[in-house]
Amino acid sequence: MMTGIPELDLHGKTREQARASIDAMLRRAGRGVYRIRLIHGSSRGTALRDLIMNDYASHPKVLRLVQPNPGVTELVLREY
Repeated sequence: MMTGIPELDLHGKTREQARASIDAMLRRAGRGVYRIRLIHGSSRGTALRDLIMNDYASHPKVLRLVQPNPGVTELVLREY
């Protein structure tokens, strides 16, 4: 069972593969998951970051998005 802040590395994935991986992690996220850290990188463009911003900012399970740095976005599912 996932707890805390699981990480998902999206490097090398297409937009469709990234969306499928993120959706699967959101489905598996139990009550013990506070955030999901998505590592998408920033040196090779912003396609994955833009996908996350556009598709998950208003997702029913996501309270808000946080970007601790340009290559990482966290989906906040519940507050600590």
